[in-house]
Parts: sequence; structure tokens; C-alpha cells
Amino acid sequence: MPAVLGVSAHYHDAAAALVIDGKLVAAQQEERLSRVKNDPSLPMNAIEACLTLGEIRSTDLDRVVFYENPYRKLERVMVSALRGFPRGTAFFRRALRSQLGDKLWVLDDLAAHLGVPRKRMHFVDHHESHAASALFCAPFGDVPHSSIAALTVDGVGEEETTAIWRLEDGRPRRLASIAYPHSLGLFYAAVTAYCGFRVNEGEFKVMGLAAFGEPRYRDAFDHFLQVEGGAFTLDRAAFADHLDGARAFGRPFVEALGEPRTPAQKWNYRGQRIQGEDARFADVARSAQDALEDALLTLAEHARALTGATHLVLAGGVALNSCANARLLREGPFERVFVQPAAGDAGGALGAALLGAQDEGDALALGEPFCADLGVPIRPATAAAIADALGLRTTAVVDPNETLAARIAGGDVIALARGRCEFGPRALGHRSLLARADDEALRDRINARIKKREPFRPFAPAMLESTAPALLRDAPNDMTPYMTTVCRVRDRSPLQGTTHVDGTARAQTVQSGPLAPLLRCMESHGLHSVLNTSLNGPGEPLAATEADAIDVLIRHKPDGLLIDDLLIERPNR
Repeated sequence: MPAVLGVSAHYHDAAAALVIDGKLVAAQQEERLSRVKNDPSLPMNAIEACLTLGEIRSTDLDRVVFYENPYRKLERVMVSALRGFPRGTAFFRRALRSQLGDKLWVLDDLAAHLGVPRKRMHFVDHHESHAASALFCAPFGDVPHSSIAALTVDGVGEEETTAIWRLEDGRPRRLASIAYPHSLGLFYAAVTAYCGFRVNEGEFKVMGLAAFGEPRYRDAFDHFLQVEGGAFTLDRAAFADHLDGARAFGRPFVEALGEPRTPAQKWNYRGQRIQGEDARFADVARSAQDALEDALLTLAEHARALTGATHLVLAGGVALNSCANARLLREGPFERVFVQPAAGDAGGALGAALLGAQDEGDALALGEPFCADLGVPIRPATAAAIADALGLRTTAVVDPNETLAARIAGGDVIALARGRCEFGPRALGHRSLLARADDEALRDRINARIKKREPFRPFAPAMLESTAPALLRDAPNDMTPYMTTVCRVRDRSPLQGTTHVDGTARAQTVQSGPLAPLLRCMESHGLHSVLNTSLNGPGEPLAATEADAIDVLIRHKPDGLLIDDLLIERPNR
């Protein structure tokens, strides 16, 4: 019964994943346990959680697999730094310290921490990890492997930024690739920094902002990002300032688009419109989003030509752009499209574990629907003890789903924590804040008072899969169970609080899991969907444990927290 641990670390969003006897039994992001957003450190908390969930000790591990080759990455970073010399002197020093420190000796560090012989430590290529995480987890059990192509797109791995894959003899085989510095991830990161958001956190904000703009700067972006013949290149001067470590764009950006936005400045947003100088940044975001989508469509067409496949899977951080994914499905050459829900670097740990299991001789069960509830569980008894110690009011409810439905229908915002926490950036009902999906005022209250985030950012509606065709034009599909795409809304009225300004919603369709019985109860209240957003506050990771969920209740003040059949409320309610 081989046990294989996959690990990602030392860039952002570190994670661990555990495969036992060919079956994925646990996957956990480090940030959820350390409470450090996008924590890049060696994920010892996540590793310990996975071992506990798998009921094994570290010494039982047959193989530990790191999600990228640290030696190839060192070579690429050093060459890039030297090419920028002398302007990139400060970058070179930082890179040298970073790569010759923990990053280069990560396998030795893991062996020492786990008490596992060094010979059991292995690595795979970064983009191969991404490809495996998507190909091995795609819900395409009804088609032959030759009908599935994979597209991996991110900032940069060892050297590659983009690759096209297919399965051959059960293993991902690279058919084409694009190397650094030409990167769609770095392209979008530059736009993120230019709009005043944090790179590796604010890309979702740029995507939401784009819906408010017009593509007035498309000519500039067509110069910055040139797409031709199934590939793309970046204007290196426009992205040169990544060497100074402070921002990801160069002087040509400013000359073409104007001065960048000041971070943390309040947005000029009124009546669902972005006004004044901020409208320029909405236009920049829209122009960049359109350019990104066109590039991805070209890559998808190239993947189809190379493979002849009818189904596409995606992974890598760029694959979390739900608007682009919707357009790939709608206009691209593939019949079905699936995005691995933890598509970023956290998912690299998953792919590494699956590749390691294959190397141990495990036969992986391919084609089954991916279950994202892979992390640590929530325990009502522990939650009750914490709540009692803090003087919170607790009530054991007889019918928790009906109680929750009634409270939501009455206009309350209720936190829900059930079962094991989700793997990936989306709350899918295991660690969620829930409210009516048809109330714009409630949406604005959640944005301003609970989530404390930019007022233009939309929320997602969750609905039963059977209900989706009546509410949405292009759902359900293979991405809607995981909120990795957007759908066009048929009628805004039942989804008023979750419909974005462009008439779309990043919908979640539900067949089973913690939201299914709730949604059935809500239908008796005349509601066919629920607003679903992540259980966390601004700048915080999604809640994982009982203490995390109660912390959100106390500090960010939703109207209650339901953990299984235990309702917890603040005493001043």
C-alpha cells in the first residue's frame, strides 16, 4: 500500500497532498493552518495534517515528491539576474540568497523534517505537476485518454511558462512549450501591480474590474503581448521592472497607459459605475483581460491542432481566470473544458503526489469527479468548548438546514462550516458565508462591513444543478461545480445580488455536499440560489478550524455561525 506525499513551497501558496494506494486521501494548503495569506514556507503544518488524515506516520512514506526541479530553477533565476546586470544588481543579490538558501536544499530539509531517508526524496518538473493535477483529476471517464489535451499556464516554473500536454502510456507528455520571460502570468501580474493591487493576490480583482471598462487600450496591449502561430511573446521593455522587486511593469506601460494607481486608494464607485480617474484603470483592466483571453484562445486552438483532442483540461495560476475559461468553452475548439480547482501552485503538490504514486506502481483511478473537501475537518464539540469559553451563545438546532434556510431567507448573513475544508481558493460550502442571492443591498453590506473589500467585486450564487438551466444560459458544465467559470444570467431578478455588471455570475452548481440539503430547503422559501462567499475577512486565508470560524464570527460580525447542528451567535445579537 504505497504512500506518497506531494509538496509545493517557496514561491507562494505552499501545500501538501497525500496519495495512499493510488487514492487521493488529503490535500491541505499551508496558509489555512499558519494563517499567513499565500504562505510560501515549507508546509510542515499542512504535511502533518495530511499524515493525520491518512492515519500514517512520516516514516511510513514510500516517496516524497517536490513539485518542481530546484536545480533547473536556480539556473534560470541566475541567468535572468545576470542578463539584467548591472541594473538588476539588487535583484541578483536577493535571488542568490533565496536560491542558495532553503529553496535549493528543499529535499534535504524535507528529509530532515520528516525523518525519511534522502533517497525517498524526488522532484518532478513544475509544469508536469500542473498537467498531472488536471489530467488525472478531470471528470472525463467516458472518453479515451487520447481525446484529452492539457494546457498549463502560469507565471513561470523552472523555465517554462506555458505548455501543451497529452497522456501517453498514462504519463503526461509535453508537446509544446513557451519559456520565460514570455509569460501570460507575468503579463497579468504587471496589470495587477499597475492597477494598485498585490501580485499573486489581486489578479481576481483585475478580472472583476475589467467588466466596468472599455478596451480603449487594446492597441497598447497588442504591442505588449503579441500572439502569432500558436505562441506569444512579451515586449520585454514593458515588463523589465520585475528586476527591482517592487513592481512588475516597465516604463513603456506608463508611457502608453498613464501613471499607475496608488495602492489602497479608495475607489470612486457609485451606482454600479466606476467614475473619474478610476475609470481609466477599468479600461486598462478590460483591455488586458481581452488580450489575455485572445491569447488563451490561440493556445487552445494550437492544442487542438497538435493533439486532435476534443476535451481540454487546464492548470496553472492563469487557469483561475474564470472569465477566460468561460470564453474558452464558448468559443474554443473543445467540446468540454475542465479546470483543476486548485490550479495554482497549491495544486502542484497534488500533481506531484499523483506522479509519485504512479512511479510507485499505483494504478490511478482516472475520470472520477474531483472532490475538493480534502483538508482538515471541523469538530462541533471543539467549537462548542471555544464558544462557551468566549461567552458566545450556542443553540443545538433540530433541523439545521431548515434553520439556516429560514435565517437566510429572512435577510441574515450566516457562516457555515461543515466537514473537511476545501482545497483551492474557492469556498464550495464547507467554509462559506451565505446570504440571499437576490438582494443588492445585502451584497453591498457584505462587501463593506464583513469582507471589507473593493465595492465592485461580485459574489457567486450557488444553486442545485437541476435548477441551473432555468437561471443561467450556459450551465451546468464541468467547471461550475468548482466556481472556475462564469455563466450568463437569464433573469437578473432571482440573482440580483450575485450578477456582475456584465450580466454574468461565477456560479456554483451543486449535486451533493453541504449545500445540497440547504438549497432544497430554500426552495420552500421561494429561493432557488444562495450567495456563497468564502469564510474569511480581508487579507485572511479561508477559515479551516473551529477557532478560525469563530474568529470570523467575532471580528467580522455575520449574523451567526452554523457548525453541523450547533448555531453560535454573538451575545449582543
